[in-house]
Amino acid sequence: MDTMVSGRAGMSEAEWQARCDLAALYRITELFGWTDTIDTHMTVRIPGEPDCFLINNYGDLFNEITASSLVKLGIDGKVYSTDGRFNAAGFTIHSGVYKARPDANCVMHTHTRAGTGVSVLKKGLRPISQDVLAVWDELVYHEYGMPTSDEECEALGVTCQGGNSVVLRNHGLLTVGESIQGALRRMYMLERACEVEVIARGMNEEPAPIEPDVIRQYGERARQQRAHPEYGMAYWRAALRQIEGKGTDWRQ
Repeated sequence: MDTMVSGRAGMSEAEWQARCDLAALYRITELFGWTDTIDTHMTVRIPGEPDCFLINNYGDLFNEITASSLVKLGIDGKVYSTDGRFNAAGFTIHSGVYKARPDANCVMHTHTRAGTGVSVLKKGLRPISQDVLAVWDELVYHEYGMPTSDEECEALGVTCQGGNSVVLRNHGLLTVGESIQGALRRMYMLERACEVEVIARGMNEEPAPIEPDVIRQYGERARQQRAHPEYGMAYWRAALRQIEGKGTDWRQ
């Protein structure tokens, strides 16, 4: 499927800012070591165009992605860019979430070793770490389906109506946010939770339990934090400082 954009001609300032932010998110994903070479994908809904979102040009390494290289798609499958390519499974996954979740403006999907490792476990994550408690109350599981099928598109949308931190069974991880920084913060905590889970399962000892009342209290606090419009912003700004000066500028 062909796509890609050159320059800022004909696009709104809001779209250009969304492009810059999404390109930065790909660079941050690469910095954190969450890439799968050219696979996996992150998207953002374009402000003022609720039926359109941006995705990476398939084939670019994440540290090569720039604002102008991103592909513009409609949730109905219409391609608005003039060259480049996009991952068909990426379209299925992200369009399914955006159709089902009008409040969602960013979706992240990864295939990390820890995340994929947890995804193949029948019992998945357990409430055994501070990291997992940050997402525990909004954690959902999605059964594996054919990534490019219409059925999977609809099924994933239904799953994401139940929570913003998703373990894709036998596949990987996915997070949903009203903002890029919210989706990134969720992914960071979900990934950390999976890393701790994998480490704990390799120990010849049962993990120390966390009291149910503490889990409940932590969940209440986590919900309050996620409801704040600035949720994840401080971490986002810190990550931007980390990628400044690394390779080419993503804002081009």
